[in-house]
Amino acid sequence: SQRVVPPISCKNTQFDKKVKSLLRFDIPTLDVEMAYTNRENFVFLDTRAYEEFSVSHIKGARYVGYDDFELSKLHNIAKESKIIVYCSIGYRSEHIGNKLKAAGYRNVYNLYGSIFEWCNRGYPIVDANEVPTQLLHTYNRKWSAYVDNGRIKKVW
Repeated sequence: SQRVVPPISCKNTQFDKKVKSLLRFDIPTLDVEMAYTNRENFVFLDTRAYEEFSVSHIKGARYVGYDDFELSKLHNIAKESKIIVYCSIGYRSEHIGNKLKAAGYRNVYNLYGSIFEWCNRGYPIVDANEVPTQLLHTYNRKWSAYVDNGRIKKVW
């Protein structure tokens, strides 16, 4: 099948090029502004490592992981639920999204630019206790360059 790149983009053009180069676009992507505006209509699944999730995540997101992902973690989420998967930039979440699609979940979207773009646009994140924070786990020094919101404190 042909790779179709959607007409959405990240604010930072270098980051956008990186995201577009890494994704296969075999599950639908959703712009962070659309996801934020309609967040009460979606189940957010965080597909990063637990260490990353515990530093901060999108409020209400459920940790499902990547290396330790198991479909049983979704036992109480209906197959027709509108689900947004995300990670740091969208690569890991795209892989988990494909696993959900294969398991019969019909409304799965990959958050384009994921939590990095979410933070770059100034949308709120919370810590392990669901308390607002400015801390973001940026995976490593190299990837942290793609978070350009000056209010965000990067850790890895």
